[in-house]
Amino acid sequence: MIQTGHLDDLFGVFDLPCQQFESLISALCDESTAAMEHGRIEDLICRMGNELLRRLIQAHLDLRALREPRRKQLTAPDGTHLADCRENCERTLATIFGDVKVRRKGYGAPGIESKFPLDAELNLAPDKYSHGLRYRAVEQIARHSFDEAVADVKKTTGGKIPKRQMQEIAVAAARDFETFYSGRKTEGAEQTSDILVMSTDGKGIVMRKEDLRAATRKAAEQAKQETGARLQPGEKRNRKRMATVATVYSVKPHLRTAEQIMGLCPDAEKPRQPKATDKRVWASVERGQEEVIGAMFEEALRRDPDRSRPWAILVDGAEEQLDKILNFIECHRPDATLILDFIHVLEYVWKAAHAFFSPGSQEALDWVAQQALKILKGEARKVAVAMRRKATREQLSQKQRKPIDKCAAYLSKYTPILHYEEYLLEGLPIATGVIEGACRHLIKDRMDLTGARWRLKSAEAVLRLRSLRSSGDFEEYWAFHKAREKARNYGSDTSLAACG
Repeated sequence: MIQTGHLDDLFGVFDLPCQQFESLISALCDESTAAMEHGRIEDLICRMGNELLRRLIQAHLDLRALREPRRKQLTAPDGTHLADCRENCERTLATIFGDVKVRRKGYGAPGIESKFPLDAELNLAPDKYSHGLRYRAVEQIARHSFDEAVADVKKTTGGKIPKRQMQEIAVAAARDFETFYSGRKTEGAEQTSDILVMSTDGKGIVMRKEDLRAATRKAAEQAKQETGARLQPGEKRNRKRMATVATVYSVKPHLRTAEQIMGLCPDAEKPRQPKATDKRVWASVERGQEEVIGAMFEEALRRDPDRSRPWAILVDGAEEQLDKILNFIECHRPDATLILDFIHVLEYVWKAAHAFFSPGSQEALDWVAQQALKILKGEARKVAVAMRRKATREQLSQKQRKPIDKCAAYLSKYTPILHYEEYLLEGLPIATGVIEGACRHLIKDRMDLTGARWRLKSAEAVLRLRSLRSSGDFEEYWAFHKAREKARNYGSDTSLAACG
């Protein structure tokens, strides 16, 4: 038997966990377990051990209740003295080990809501779920569907959280996202001269009709679908709300040539591509595109307030996005380098190639490689003129040459941000792989689950939680969030809780 009697202030509150521990030891020593496979032993220890841990936290809470002093100077916000003290006021706390009871003193006065100083000391949430259970729930919500999160919490902990409460926990857990990052503005510049890279993109999320943006909702309400008609594969007519994804990161200069990019040099001559560092990615379906782009520039200015580092801004050519970025460049960093993603350019070139050659043919592959090499050497305008002439010589019809004219127009229009020969000499990135990966990870992998139709608050919360994890900021954020929750829930009670 574990001896606890010499600790006079325990009042025997740890007797139950001690009994549970003895029961566990006895079970492991019993002859009936001697022939068990190790998996069954694991199950036994997990089940009985979890109950031991639940009893331990219950015992600690009982001890806190016994030791809680009687407060004499508690007042309500209006100054009313809370003289009425009630003993052993009880509430349930759902923990990762199971439900426990929190007993504490309550202070009140006629017509005034009671105060519980021990709640403030313990930083209990208004609902019954503990920080440990909330943390586990948020972990699963960020990775899986709400239904899967409910099942996982039930399977791997001693607690359970229904789906609606899971959604509420997600929204509450993400509420300090903007404040957390706004507070970083005082941290000062990053001590590096590496290139500061920014990029943004958009991705649609299927929403419930009431949470679509006004124009999309109106189109959805006006749409008349014939009985039995089905949407084409992948089509979600008037159901999506566009989320804006942004990233800011640092990268060392990566000097290379057009030939190296196109694989025309031996592997030994290819410089190793540096990794992105201090990468922050985030997405918002609630905020508009301009707000997210503005936040992207704010993040860049926080990292480089003196504007002493080279800035590279990668875009995909979307006109609305580009116009907004140009406005912010003019306001904050006129000498920033704007770069059109080379992969997007290649997509247009490939479509043009298929107007000249059969898809998948060696001729198409060779032609694209030739045009890409010329574009990388700063000859985009010449490529545009040449492909139009080739279409005319081959007497292609207007329909046949449509992708060619579209590609040529694209290259001509964006020539000012197609100076790849200069970007390569300066070691700047020319592809938006980071933002493309962010779109896939933050949105497609989680938000595009089969059958999912999102409410706005839940979607925004999940995007924020996934963004925090992708940026490596979640642990720091969680500590910040708990402190903010304590201030919100208890205010000045957090200091009064320690008063005697």
